Amino acid sequence: MLKIFNSLTRKKDIFKPIQDNSVRMYVCGMTVYDFCHLGHARVMVVFDLVRRWLKVSGYDVLYIRNITDIDDKIINRANENQESFLELTERFTQAMNEDALALGVMPPDAEPKASDNIPQMISLIEQLFEKGLAYANPNGDVYYPVNKFERYGRLSGKSLDDQRAGERVDINHDKKHPMDFVLWKGAKPNEPSWSSPWGKGRPGWHIECSAMSERYLGAHFDIHGGGQDLQFPHHENEIAQSEGAHEHDYVNYWMHNGFVRVDEEKMSKSLGNFFTVREILKKYDPEVVRFFILRAHYRSPLNYSDNHLNDAKASLSRLYTALKKVGDHSIGGGVDWSHPIAKKFREALNDDFNTSDAISVLFDLASDLNRDGRQETAQLLKGLSGILGLLERDPSEFLQSGVAFSLSAGDIEMMINKRNEARANKDFAKADLLRQELLDAGVILEDNSGKTTWRRA
Repeated sequence: MLKIFNSLTRKKDIFKPIQDNSVRMYVCGMTVYDFCHLGHARVMVVFDLVRRWLKVSGYDVLYIRNITDIDDKIINRANENQESFLELTERFTQAMNEDALALGVMPPDAEPKASDNIPQMISLIEQLFEKGLAYANPNGDVYYPVNKFERYGRLSGKSLDDQRAGERVDINHDKKHPMDFVLWKGAKPNEPSWSSPWGKGRPGWHIECSAMSERYLGAHFDIHGGGQDLQFPHHENEIAQSEGAHEHDYVNYWMHNGFVRVDEEKMSKSLGNFFTVREILKKYDPEVVRFFILRAHYRSPLNYSDNHLNDAKASLSRLYTALKKVGDHSIGGGVDWSHPIAKKFREALNDDFNTSDAISVLFDLASDLNRDGRQETAQLLKGLSGILGLLERDPSEFLQSGVAFSLSAGDIEMMINKRNEARANKDFAKADLLRQELLDAGVILEDNSGKTTWRRA
């Protein structure tokens, strides 16, 4: 029985979809004005895993992840580059999709863009006006009056006064209350704009997700996810908009993944301590990065360092090495769920998607495989790992892969042949020297059953 930690109730709730065997899930995606950093990668990988496990559990999953392609940062960057916001966002959307593909993230069922859903946002704002939950100013800005929504603060767990004291709020005399948030921004020079009942302008950030989630999933759906930093104010404001307009629950389960940290400090562009996915993939195999992300529970902080990535690489190599010893790299990946280890794996993921415990189960299975060398054990290891998006390559291909490397595969094979000739001639000193030269270059030789294979250190 699947349990999900619900940010709304602050406890693990038994998962019951609104419709039997069907799950509707919306995740806040990227603001596409730059390359994705590791924090973005964590969101994509975490909710890719959630979707995979829901499907394995027998649910039909409709997964929507939006793209924010119109906001202040995008407009400023496009103006700096002297290009249209559409040219800028199209380029970085493509880059985002390339990063996601490299990390083994399956595409969402739909990836709506804010700029394609302006009519839906205007319609939702009109509904808020009808409910007395919106007001306009002469300059064309439209705001949401938070003190008129009684349940405001339910997700963050703070009263309106607490939030006013704890948040930095720009002084804006056009607002009735400092915490009121913008639904529509009046047009300004050198900015894209659209016609609306309140004049030309563009949508605020929060309204886009309320409108797009409703368009694709309905006004009430199962799971809404995103990074912990979105819990307030973005998701709090989504609730106010959607529940204020429709007067019923918006989302049943709210999920938030933890921050990525660098040297125990939150990773952010403002601090200058962020790493793009592309920078990281120059040094590490994409599967190592995925393994690194999944090895930590999704709600816990993820601390980035080369040491942690190197440890993840070594750990993933142990799993691949266990598979390699079996020899048949064409083995399938079926899962016998009656197997005691498979049951432990299921229990781990049913406990709020506990990938940390699930990966521990994989290492137990690898230890069994190292002892018994059975095809059935290898098949179970591949099958369970595949659910996490891991161990789906030929073991030799992974173990021999690398980014920066001084020797080509052909060079290595040539040196192995020379070493084999030296051994055949009983010139063990030369054979040992060749082995050491390869080891110094980061190549480990393994002699098994009269055959020599290699992997990168």
